[in-house]
This record gives sequence, C-alpha cells and structure tokens, in this order.
Amino acid sequence: MGRVIHFEVHVDDMERAKKFYGEVFGWKFEDWSDFAGMPYFGAVTGDADDMGINGALMQRQSAPPEVNAAINGFACTMGTEDLDATESRILSNGGKVAMEKYALPGMAWQAYYFDTEGNIFGLHEPDENAK
Repeated sequence: MGRVIHFEVHVDDMERAKKFYGEVFGWKFEDWSDFAGMPYFGAVTGDADDMGINGALMQRQSAPPEVNAAINGFACTMGTEDLDATESRILSNGGKVAMEKYALPGMAWQAYYFDTEGNIFGLHEPDENAK
C-alpha cells in the first residue's frame, strides 16, 4: 500500500500538452473527459509489460506555476536510454531546461526540464560510468 499508481499533469492548453508528451515520449492519450467532468486525457506511457505507470493530463484549475518557485507537488522523472536525444526532442517541442544534465556518480545522468505548461519533470539515463 502507498505505491504510486497514477499521476496527473496539470495543463493550460490540452492540445499543446498532448503534442508535447506525445512527440517527446511517445505517449498515447484516451479521452476520459466525460468521467472527469472536465478536459481529462488518460496518458498511456508505455507497454503494460514495462516498468512504470500511466497517468493523465488534466485541465489546470488555478494559476500556473511561477518560474523559480518551489515545486508544489511531485516532479515525475521519466527514464530514457539517451538523455541527450530526449533533451533535443524536448527543446524542439517547446520545452526548456530547468536544471542541466549532471552525474549521479556510478549510477546515472539526471536533468530537469519545463514542459510547455510550465511544469517541471526529470529525465534519468542509467549509466554506471557517470561521473
């Protein structure tokens, strides 16, 4: 009990957010708006046999996060086999760097980004040679 089983990304522009996450990570979306009573799209983030969870994009209900404000919630981190290539897709789809790539020595490379909606998320590329 207590394991994370679902996430929600709050967005201002649903179509822009769907395009960003679809283009960058290959996520697929299912319209669950009738169930939620607001714009709400289930996010299928990968194959059911792979480690990870699915979530949703939901219509933001208040002001967007301010730049340089503390995170008020959770920052999701996505795994990648090639952080630099994924960063390139992030930037070409309207995302921005929040924290440059850095080494978790002997474990991985980590970096943080802003999506098109101003939310922060992380990338994690396992690499035991990271220094």
